[in-house]
Amino acid sequence: MSRTETQLLNPNFASDVAQTIAALPIAKLIGIEVIRLAPGEADLELAFREDLCFRGAFLGGIIGALADFAGGYAAATLLAPGAVNMTADYTVKLLAPARGEKLIARGRVLQAGKTISVAKTDVFAIRGESPSLCATALVTMRNVSNDPSRQA
Repeated sequence: MSRTETQLLNPNFASDVAQTIAALPIAKLIGIEVIRLAPGEADLELAFREDLCFRGAFLGGIIGALADFAGGYAAATLLAPGAVNMTADYTVKLLAPARGEKLIARGRVLQAGKTISVAKTDVFAIRGESPSLCATALVTMRNVSNDPSRQA
């Protein structure tokens, strides 16, 4: 049976997911910030930096990484205590050049299962007050125990 965003297994999900994000060097390196976490949802922000762009638009790989993080963290909010997830697969569709002061990624769980969870992420370029959809992604996460003795 699959879980939905209303079936919360970990009441401390927000602090657990925030600690996971803080522990990832790549998230710090590119500057990903958490805006909001809720059961089955994660909203992330990435401020404009020249080194993340080409000709004023965010690079596709950076957009893909942000989409992966948002979908993965949305799924992580529904994990049981002591569980973690890792990317099994993601597909990103770049819809428009991502030009703006920042990107906002909104990850939403479509299905949360015992071993596999699937999320959808929409990425918006923000220029002034106007968001523009620049990418969408489907993110599949593998859910595993955080106990190293139980991992393959």
